[in-house]
Amino acid sequence: MFRVGIGYDAHKLVKGRSLFLGGVKIPYSKGLEGHSDADVLLHAIVDALLGAAGLPDIGAYFSNKDPRWKNASSHIFLKKVQEIFKKKKIKIMNIDAVLLSEEPKISPYITKMKKEISLSLKCFPSQIGIKASTNERMGFVGKKQGMAATAVALVQVS
Repeated sequence: MFRVGIGYDAHKLVKGRSLFLGGVKIPYSKGLEGHSDADVLLHAIVDALLGAAGLPDIGAYFSNKDPRWKNASSHIFLKKVQEIFKKKKIKIMNIDAVLLSEEPKISPYITKMKKEISLSLKCFPSQIGIKASTNERMGFVGKKQGMAATAVALVQVS
């Protein structure tokens, strides 16, 4: 049986933090505020995968009140999802994600993001789509106050 899940995440941009998107450190004057590395793209992907599997959301597994996840790389979250999927015999068919951000431009980093994500999930880079879009200067994204991401995942459940 095939199942689909959708994920969404948003975080505020702040000074004094590194910016991680798709598991890659991106040079920028601000980073995303959060308990972990606040990687909105990976968080949206994690939620999409968990949703497709009919499992609880990212907060149930990686609570922002749990000190284990303080400043943690979101790749850990992907790897834990991959372990869950292996045990439950769930196969990732594909993931498609969109980052909403006015800047920085991420097109130079997309290939590396896909590679890093595929390594954590033990799938092929060709199973992952990543795009970026601006918010046309509207809302918190358009005012460069934060970033958001949405993702959809298709999985096969045995």
